[in-house]
Amino acid sequence: MSSGVGPRDTVVEVGPGLGSLTLPLLDAAGRVVAVEIDPVLAARLPRTVAARAPELAGALTVVGADALAVTAAQLGEPAPTALVANLPYNVSVPVLLHLLAEVPTLRTALVMVQLEVADRLAATPGSRVYGVPSVKAGFHGTVRRVGVVGRNVFWPAPNVESGLVRIDRHAEPPWDMGEEHRRRVFAVVDAAFAQRRKTLRAALSGWAGSGARAEQVLVAAGVDPRARGEQLTTADYVAIADAARQLGVGPG
Repeated sequence: MSSGVGPRDTVVEVGPGLGSLTLPLLDAAGRVVAVEIDPVLAARLPRTVAARAPELAGALTVVGADALAVTAAQLGEPAPTALVANLPYNVSVPVLLHLLAEVPTLRTALVMVQLEVADRLAATPGSRVYGVPSVKAGFHGTVRRVGVVGRNVFWPAPNVESGLVRIDRHAEPPWDMGEEHRRRVFAVVDAAFAQRRKTLRAALSGWAGSGARAEQVLVAAGVDPRARGEQLTTADYVAIADAARQLGVGPG
């Protein structure tokens, strides 16, 4: 499979529905954990697998839960190593970011999302569509758009095109990946893009307490206060959050 999963992998699938992706995942992976919020579909999926691939039924675990709130403990052992899913388009980014944060054992993610969302996730600094999803996904690993899925492969055909995005977790974390640090970094990101047309000095003034304090933090982080949010890398945002913590600026 293009996801690269193998027999040693435990795969998380979100929204398996009737199991069209679940069956090939079971054939490729050692274990599949399907997270399904619909109780009717969650109850039906094991029966579908038992009927179509009885030899694989023991490798399936269905978790009846909201993917936006599911915990690593609910996903069980062995801990998941890959996320492969056709994510619900209305919550694709929140679900992706939640699972990357909640399940640190995930090494890779291959997800299908709306094409515009795929472009935003994989965008690089300076791009017109670079923004909050780009920076936050980049906090966890390397993000690439790896394919486009045409409307004609679905029935009924949707009104939007789809894209495949792959995220490879940092093999050696370049910064603290802990929850507290992540929250500090993401607070900076949210503030910077809330007023993306303004300079960072102005955009971060509310977060820092004043424009002067924001400039102090930016200079300490090695970032030009006149720059705008879309010009910064994820590493720049990490540097700003770290400088703010050292100077006692901003929430947390």
